[in-house]
Amino acid sequence: MQASEIRPGERVKYVSFTEDTLAVDLLDGRTIVVPLVRYPRLLDASTEQRKNWQISAAGYGIHWPDVDEDLSTAGLLRGAPAAERAWVRT
Repeated sequence: MQASEIRPGERVKYVSFTEDTLAVDLLDGRTIVVPLVRYPRLLDASTEQRKNWQISAAGYGIHWPDVDEDLSTAGLLRGAPAAERAWVRT
């Protein structure tokens, strides 16, 4: 089995937060819960910014336009941290 194999059940159904975690419900019934410290842009975001999420990448990703963050279900499932920024705005 290849790591890039498409699994329809791994699509995003819903996203929620606690004070220190991100939870992503998948269509197959699983929920991925990860600590927000792994995703600094979401950790630093306001409640309203966190609530403003969109399903992306044909259902396999989540985008937060207010904080320019994108996560994939594949990355969340394998425990990948947020990607580092290649440049910093001043």
